[in-house]
Amino acid sequence: MVMASNVYQAVKDAMQDLIAPQLESVKGEIGALRGEINGLHGEVNGLRGEVKAEISGLRGEVKAEITGLRGEVKAEIGGLRAQMTANMARLDERLTMALDVRERIVAIEAKLRN
Repeated sequence: MVMASNVYQAVKDAMQDLIAPQLESVKGEIGALRGEINGLHGEVNGLRGEVKAEISGLRGEVKAEITGLRGEVKAEIGGLRAQMTANMARLDERLTMALDVRERIVAIEAKLRN
């Protein structure tokens, strides 16, 4: 029993002498890795904020560009509408004149036939 106890104590001492320092080293490395991970997490959060700000800025620029284009398109449509209205008025005048000329020709033809 004493022999088993001595063997047990020797194995226990060997494990504490060999494995315990390595475990402490591993714990230290794990702590360092945690620190690095937390640092990276902070960097990622910072980048996320920068990306969101950049996207928000771009969204504002795109909205402003669309608003400007919408104004230009409305102005262009308004100009085209005015041109069409003027063209329609001229066409109406010409048709009215053509009808007047036709009526006069018909009247002259009627007088010539009599």
